[in-house]
Amino acid sequence: MGSKLDRRKKYTRKVLRESLMKRMQDKPLSSITIKEVCELADINRSTFYSHYTDLYDLLYQIEDDIIEDMNQTLSAYNYNENEEAIQMTVKLLEYLAKNHESCQTLFSEHGDPNFQKKVMMLAQSHLLKSLMVNDHHVPHYSEYLALYIANGSIIVVQHWLKNGLKEPPNEVAELIIKLANKGLSSFQ
Repeated sequence: MGSKLDRRKKYTRKVLRESLMKRMQDKPLSSITIKEVCELADINRSTFYSHYTDLYDLLYQIEDDIIEDMNQTLSAYNYNENEEAIQMTVKLLEYLAKNHESCQTLFSEHGDPNFQKKVMMLAQSHLLKSLMVNDHHVPHYSEYLALYIANGSIIVVQHWLKNGLKEPPNEVAELIIKLANKGLSSFQ
């Protein structure tokens, strides 16, 4: 009986998440009602409230899950190896591609700017680890460099998501790593 309830609970949360993401593709969260999300999910409002306090709670749960998944992916790699940096970036991009609709929505103009900042801070912290390991010459510039690389990488990923994932994750990963390591000079 317990596993049946767990499956139903998982299903309910899944359809509520999908419904919210679908609504956010068209308009910002502040213009979306719980009634709209419930109608799209074919779930009544009392069921919604048994899982979430409001739409912001639902959104934050989605965002927290993505941040946790990204952090686990980033933490699994060795920052000493350039090949691992590419593999790590490929895995992140594959994750984003697999969760394309949610991620595209969360990184769009209707997404939560705080989520985008959290992703940026996560990327920056992992980049700082990498820079500290690989660059002992200018550690006082490492924070600036990490900010620059993280911001540029996020913009590249946003563009990639918005334009329908035209390039495979490994090509985008190689581009990001190439730009991070050598900047524009790598294209001359």
